[in-house]
Amino acid sequence: MKATPPAPMNGRKAQAARNDQVILEAARAVFVADPGAPVSAVAERAGVGISALYRRYAGKEDLLRKLCADGLKRYIAEAEAALADEGDPWTAFTAFMRRVVDADVHSLTINLAGTFTPTEDLYRDSAHASELATRVFDRARNAGVLRPGLNVADMAMIFDQLSAVHLGDETRTSQIRRRYLALILDAMHLTSAEPLPGPAPDAEEITRRWTAG
Repeated sequence: MKATPPAPMNGRKAQAARNDQVILEAARAVFVADPGAPVSAVAERAGVGISALYRRYAGKEDLLRKLCADGLKRYIAEAEAALADEGDPWTAFTAFMRRVVDADVHSLTINLAGTFTPTEDLYRDSAHASELATRVFDRARNAGVLRPGLNVADMAMIFDQLSAVHLGDETRTSQIRRRYLALILDAMHLTSAEPLPGPAPDAEEITRRWTAG
């Protein structure tokens, strides 16, 4: 049976949806650059009145939680896509890493963590994302395509480091991130390499990234 397409939104609903998207895009740009920025900076960048913003979000914390939730959902979707890829394990693993870096997921999750109070939904999504990431990593490790001594926490730290690269120009930032991801992936693929110095981050150190201070 052919699916019935969703009914088109009326003019007012369509405009509200567009306004919401503009606000979220502005919030992403403002808070990724400066998590301490006031919510008024979001309204100014979005070109909407502050009252229009507050009709959608009760305050800055609501906006930050929404951005973080969107980032987690994108990460989960990319991990699920990697696990559904039944092709070459190394290709699936590297494609996952590239998609996460290109989506700038960690600018919306870890980089904003500690700037708002997480909800139970966020904790649940974070745990699910972590479980999926472990499965993605374990698949590559079990296939023998990863350097000995790596673990899933190393992957998380690599995402953190690359998300910290901001050059003021989106295109150039993306180029530089891809450049260093390529170098990192080569290093991760050196299956005959010497052991890495020091242990990988432990669970407590990874979780600490979500807390303020």
